[in-house]
Amino acid sequence: MLQTAVALADEDGLDGFSMRRLAQQLAVVPMALYKHVANKDELLDGMVDIVFGEIESPSIDDDWRSAMRRRAISARDALKRHSWAIGLMETRNPGPANLRNHNAVMGCLREAGFSFETAIHAYSVQDAYIYGFALQEKTLGFHTPADAGAAAQRRAQAIGALNDYPYLAEIATKLPETGYDNSLEFAWGLDLILDGLDRRRHTPPP
Repeated sequence: MLQTAVALADEDGLDGFSMRRLAQQLAVVPMALYKHVANKDELLDGMVDIVFGEIESPSIDDDWRSAMRRRAISARDALKRHSWAIGLMETRNPGPANLRNHNAVMGCLREAGFSFETAIHAYSVQDAYIYGFALQEKTLGFHTPADAGAAAQRRAQAIGALNDYPYLAEIATKLPETGYDNSLEFAWGLDLILDGLDRRRHTPPP
């Protein structure tokens, strides 16, 4: 049932998702769903936990930086597949996959030498970046490197003369040539964060 619910949300988004729609997909009456979940909130909890289950959990046996990088890329990939989950990941009642992932992240950071306080900071900044990037990626809707350039040109045409905005004019001119690759941009920012965290790893908290 949960996998079917996730597939429906992937297809329709949460705005088009309902218990009735799920029941139709499963060829059962809506009341039959409540033998498995108490309500829609409990169903959403389970759906979000499936998304967490698709995110690679870092191991304390691996280099912490490599493990965190793989986990971040895995999380972004999961949110691309299930964009409806953006904004829900840390707001639902945690299931087993959620708990395992959070425990693994903290364990990896603590065993790498981060103090408790610094590990919390490190965890927070990574998730803020991952979830924020995923939200921006969903909102902007750039599917290919050329999409951003085309969007910049459309915006420039809508605005008209850009003489008073030389740096925006530069974007409209050069971005179509360079392109904007979401995967490369995500990796660039992620490495910047991990580089900064590595410098703070053995720094006592203020």
